[in-house]
Amino acid sequence: MTAAPGRRSSTFTRLLRHGFTDPSAAERLLESAELTPVRTDPVLLDALGATADPDLALHGLVRLLEAQPDPTARRELLDTLIAAKPLRDRLLGVLGASAALADHLARHPGDWRALVTYEPHDLHPGVAEFERGLAGADDPVSLRVAYRRCLLSIAARDVCGTTDVAQTAAELADLATATLRAALRLAEAAAPEDAARCRLAVIAMGKCGGHELNYVSDVDVIFVGESAEDGAGADESEALRAATRLASHLMRICSETTVEGSIWPVDANLRPEGRNGPLVRTLSSHLAYYQRWAKTWEFQALLKARPVAGDPELGEEYLAAVGPLVWQAAERENFVADVQKMRRRVVENIPAAEVDRQLKLGPGGLRDVEFAVQLLQLVHGRADASLRSGTTLDALEALAAGGYVGRADAARLDEAYRFLRSMEHRIQLFRLRRTHLVPEDEADLRRVGRSLGLRTDPVAGLVREWRRHATAVRRLHEKLFYRPLLDAVAQLAPGEARLSPEAARERLVALGYADPAAALRHLEALASGVSRKAAIQRTLLPVLLGWFADSADPDAGLLNFRKVSDALGKTPWYLRLLRDEGAAAENLARVLSAGRLAPDLLLRAPEAVALLGDGDGGGLAPRGRAPLEQEILAAVGRADDAAQAVRAARGVRRRELFRTAAADIIGSYGTETHSAEADPGALVDRVGGAISDLTAATLAGTLRAVVRDTWGDTLPTRFAIIGMGRFGGHELGYGSDADVIFVHEPREGAGEREAADAANRVVAEMRRLLQLPSSDPPLLIDADLRPEGRSGPLVRTLKSYEAYYRRWSLVWESHALLRAEFVAGDEDLGRRFIELIDPLRYPADGLGDDAVREIRRLKARMESERLPRGADPRLHTKLGPGGLSDVEWTVQLMQLRHGAAEPGLRTTRTREALAAARAAGLVGEEDAAILDEAWVLATRVRNAVMLVRGRAGDTFPPDGRELAAVGRYLGYGPGHAGDMLDAYRRTTRRARAVVEELFYGAAER
Repeated sequence: MTAAPGRRSSTFTRLLRHGFTDPSAAERLLESAELTPVRTDPVLLDALGATADPDLALHGLVRLLEAQPDPTARRELLDTLIAAKPLRDRLLGVLGASAALADHLARHPGDWRALVTYEPHDLHPGVAEFERGLAGADDPVSLRVAYRRCLLSIAARDVCGTTDVAQTAAELADLATATLRAALRLAEAAAPEDAARCRLAVIAMGKCGGHELNYVSDVDVIFVGESAEDGAGADESEALRAATRLASHLMRICSETTVEGSIWPVDANLRPEGRNGPLVRTLSSHLAYYQRWAKTWEFQALLKARPVAGDPELGEEYLAAVGPLVWQAAERENFVADVQKMRRRVVENIPAAEVDRQLKLGPGGLRDVEFAVQLLQLVHGRADASLRSGTTLDALEALAAGGYVGRADAARLDEAYRFLRSMEHRIQLFRLRRTHLVPEDEADLRRVGRSLGLRTDPVAGLVREWRRHATAVRRLHEKLFYRPLLDAVAQLAPGEARLSPEAARERLVALGYADPAAALRHLEALASGVSRKAAIQRTLLPVLLGWFADSADPDAGLLNFRKVSDALGKTPWYLRLLRDEGAAAENLARVLSAGRLAPDLLLRAPEAVALLGDGDGGGLAPRGRAPLEQEILAAVGRADDAAQAVRAARGVRRRELFRTAAADIIGSYGTETHSAEADPGALVDRVGGAISDLTAATLAGTLRAVVRDTWGDTLPTRFAIIGMGRFGGHELGYGSDADVIFVHEPREGAGEREAADAANRVVAEMRRLLQLPSSDPPLLIDADLRPEGRSGPLVRTLKSYEAYYRRWSLVWESHALLRAEFVAGDEDLGRRFIELIDPLRYPADGLGDDAVREIRRLKARMESERLPRGADPRLHTKLGPGGLSDVEWTVQLMQLRHGAAEPGLRTTRTREALAAARAAGLVGEEDAAILDEAWVLATRVRNAVMLVRGRAGDTFPPDGRELAAVGRYLGYGPGHAGDMLDAYRRTTRRARAVVEELFYGAAER
């Protein structure tokens, strides 16, 4: 129990002053006679107070003293502690930082003598010194004891600051090398006949290969085996079996847990084919795999390969053979994208609760530094051998020296990496457990903070420094790769090493730029000079270049950005928006590099960039029919004539099309990374609804302009526009025509001919004005779904429609009317027209077999006549099997047959009708889901083709880059266009099977 403040002993006060958090417990420990020297000697108390955790250090010291075999040994330990400062600092430093090593000393009380030596060669021991330290180990248990004894000396130098973090990591890798050699000797001694049959080389990978190992880490290796005999008498298969047995035994020796614990797991999963591949391969087998099958990440892993044990000649042969392949990796298609995708996948697989505590894998963590450095090494190492180091910090230094990375950025990254690695080391050292998570317990944070020299408020100081360095890494991760490209063209820092033009082109090619020379010209135009505009661009471009590179067409993204910047560069809000609004710059980069349609719309009205800067995404939300119509009608009202009015309406339409396209691109781009916006069905519904509302508002404005120009406020006849097809179904795409029919009804006092002439003049003028040559996207009115098709009059009165439908209506017309909906003009007339056609499209008696057969015949005829010659039907989104037509006609047949009895089917929207059919039991849940998925996918492909190519299309584009851009829109990464096509065929094939049952089997049910 802690003494009352007024009665505290002098020992208690001294302990409190020396940093003990539980001075009462410490005082009780010091009460024994044996610990009098510790209690009374200020040198020892000072040394305890200097440790990371004085309470832990004292407890460990007491256990060590108690473990000594006799009083003489205890006295020797205390006397040596008092007399020898090196031992005092080392031993107490270890005891205050590592409970696990304190446990080892308690089990092996004589091992403290390993810390007495303080000779120059002891500062940085290498493999040879560690091999001597392990030499006496003749079984797995004694090897573990010897390993921990060597680890004790490394930790002692580390916590005392005798070595820095890079030297400590190198010593740990050298100790691992010595341990692998010792384990292999034990395995060979246990099976000398196997050792005689084969040559076995152990290749270190990962951190061990890179001389930057953690205290506790898997040791990644690859095994190479050959026969010990040359020539025809050699039995390669038997030699490989023998080598496999040796390799497996080596792994068990290091990995298995005994009374002395384990050393570390030996992980061979970086070998060709991973866990599914043989543990040991010949050199020729390794080469065959890497030349034919290896993925980009495997070459990245080989960057750190280093022979460490076994047959040294075979190890060097392996390194010489695979080395050239490593430095050709950057020439692979989608190289940078593959590396970055792998990094994203690592981050995505971190449990959400751990992301903010991850030192290694999280954003701003150690892996960000390592990936960025390795990427630059692989891009430039082919031409510059000075970059071919497996050690991250050495490679970073070489990159800076060669001008591949700015020196200031490299120094900042070096500082951050050293701090994060030191923090990781101290966290692992406590329990000698493999972890990369920052602890949450305050005592753990305090110990780590003090061990790193943060003595004033160590908890807050540690968290602050950690966040500062992680933030720097996040910022520099992108900048590191792209900033030197700007320095290469801006030439603002005389004397600073910078990328050569050739190195800059190399880097741009690796990033996916097809025309690096043009890209460099764009960068120079954007970033050169001392103006405020150029300075802001130099801040923005490193990140923007990364986003462009992540697209299917980086060249187009950069070119479009230059065009937008040229158009808006003198506008004060433009660069400020990109700099200050977090989402605006990324949104702009995504939009500019996703295809032709959105950039074309934006470049016609660059001020629409402002829509991308709304922090909560509201700027990209669809506006809805009512506000759109209100804005367009107001613009029409201000215009001098109909032509000017329609130009104004088309201008609003252009801006709103951009809003919709931008939202679609940004939302779709997130499907690969699980964006909240990434529900494909919701994206399709939003696009279809937004474009349909916009088209309706544009037609309403155009109608108002035409009527006002000729007749003033009142037309001699009531006039209504009925949307048909995708327009009436709220399913328009970016390239869709507006299918409509027109209906009118003479006003009182107006003659039939006058009314008909007025109605026809309205239609003709609307079509003319909307088709006038313009830089705005065209809006084509298609009235071919009217009675009698192209042969019939463009406009009919309501009575004429009634008479026609009563006497002449055909099945196809009832079918077409399923998606009829009032969209503009006289609301009352539109309502009465819908009331007129409802009995036709939802017949009370359903459909007879003859009508069903007619619908099937019409569908077959449509597909045979309209499918383009030479097109692959399986990839035709509209007419192909399982495509839009298949799904829509199947749903519409159910509407025709059951709409009268099932109110939910009385909708113009395909997905709503399908959901109603499922709810009514007309289609099974699984079949409905299959049809819905196919319809959504086919619609998204059509939208993607328009976004990418700038013109409508019903099939996937043949051009490789355009196909890749469609793939990115659909969530497929670089190099996976084939997967996209396979998935499309698979989805539509399943849908076709459902259509065969529901549509073609309908008459039988």
